[in-house]
Amino acid sequence: MIRILVPGDEDALEAFLLQYADSSLFLRANARAAGLVDHGAPLQATYAAAWDGGRIVAVAAHCWNDNLLLQAPTHIADVTAAAVAKTGRPVLGLLGPWEQVAAARRTLGMDQAPANKTSREELFALALADLQVPDSLARSSVRCRRTRSDDLEELSIWRVAYAKEALGEPDHPLLLETARKDIQRWHDEGRSWVLEDGGRRVAYSGFNAVLPDTVQIGGVYTPPPLRNRGYGRAAVAGSLIDAHKAGAQRAVLFAESATAKKAYVSLGFRVIGDYGMILFQTQPS
Repeated sequence: MIRILVPGDEDALEAFLLQYADSSLFLRANARAAGLVDHGAPLQATYAAAWDGGRIVAVAAHCWNDNLLLQAPTHIADVTAAAVAKTGRPVLGLLGPWEQVAAARRTLGMDQAPANKTSREELFALALADLQVPDSLARSSVRCRRTRSDDLEELSIWRVAYAKEALGEPDHPLLLETARKDIQRWHDEGRSWVLEDGGRRVAYSGFNAVLPDTVQIGGVYTPPPLRNRGYGRAAVAGSLIDAHKAGAQRAVLFAESATAKKAYVSLGFRVIGDYGMILFQTQPS
């Protein structure tokens, strides 16, 4: 049976997603933070699930930002079609385990749709007790702290650069406005950090999904002139030290570039699977 989830289905959804916890952080965190009713507000989504008796066995969530999040080892065509039919909105992105992302693209007939980004990335995880702290942070030659309001304009400009470089976003008039909203929200929610060297901002790290026991790292950025100095790695480590103090026990992330992967391995992260991301073109390039 395929049906749209409603309030009261939260426990069944969490029980299913816990079987795939490390590749389900967006789904788990968004459902916990915003519930199962979709009014189009940030973090909300329409969740379509396949049921076997009283158990969920697959889910697709069509989110407020028109991305489709997947955890559907079976029935992927059914849950994908049901979620998109219910919202009536376009699909601007697909995220989840790579094979599921590729299958959903075929289901939606979007094989030929142009994309800004198509990537099969490695999924990494780390028990925070095993974090390897960079020497620069351990010796306090650099400082990692939570963002302040006076950081946000520069970080918004960095976010624009990140969107172009890492997500393939073309330049368009709304890009800075969107970046400002994202940076402000992450700051307000207490999930963004900057690294300073000599009082100068040199790198950014944030969490794009947060649960009491697990955080997911995203949006890590160092301006090009400041790269190859270990700043990004130290920013990630500093954010994870704070998360561990607050009670988190585990961190996950997905990465594509060899440089980023090397940095994460040096912090103690290990590959545990893959993660796919397809972001379709929405503006002329």
